[in-house]
Amino acid sequence: MPKHLLIAANWKMNPAPAGFDTPDSPYRPRTDVDVVVFPTFLDLEKCIGAGLVTGGQWGDPKPSGAATGDISMAMLKDMGCSSVLCGHSERRKYHHEDNAFVAEQVQAALDVGLMPIACIGETEEERSAGKEKEIVQRQLSALPDGVTVIAYEPVWAIGTGKNATPEQVENMHAFIRTLRPSARLLYGGSLNEKNAQELLALRDVDGALVGGASLKAASFRGIIGVAGDLC
Repeated sequence: MPKHLLIAANWKMNPAPAGFDTPDSPYRPRTDVDVVVFPTFLDLEKCIGAGLVTGGQWGDPKPSGAATGDISMAMLKDMGCSSVLCGHSERRKYHHEDNAFVAEQVQAALDVGLMPIACIGETEEERSAGKEKEIVQRQLSALPDGVTVIAYEPVWAIGTGKNATPEQVENMHAFIRTLRPSARLLYGGSLNEKNAQELLALRDVDGALVGGASLKAASFRGIIGVAGDLC
């Protein structure tokens, strides 16, 4: 069955890739695939100016105030962003952002008209203990009802050399679907141009949150090509 997939490029703490703004850039909007890029705050204006659908990698739920170095959801919206990442595994791990804080972010994004991509997922320790669905359900339960895009990140399969099997991905996505039946479900576990076909074709996968593979235009073009063929 044809899909209309959403492919999100998370460039993390890296400059915008070479060629991001060329006429044939794979990061440009398409009619058959929803493409959104998440640059650093320094490159937001460049990406928006180049006509890319652009989101913030993070946003503070407070509208303003004494929060040095932060940027609010309202500021992202006013700049021209359409979406924002909330609860990315790196933010949860390195900045100790818990489920309650992520829920605040999601609600603040919804309040100003941004599309939050809420990230969830379990660690290797949690999966080894057989608690992966318990953890994911807890993370989902904390989120407001209005969230429409959820990215599943198996933390143990990100930059570790370990890969989630298609069966593991589909099993978790199907579980998430039972809890959030109307949400678009993105897979965010080291997807690249080589495994994109088998992962994006899975029944309950509606797209991908792409990290490292989104930093090279050629690799990202391959992923977008696969997504387009599935539409």
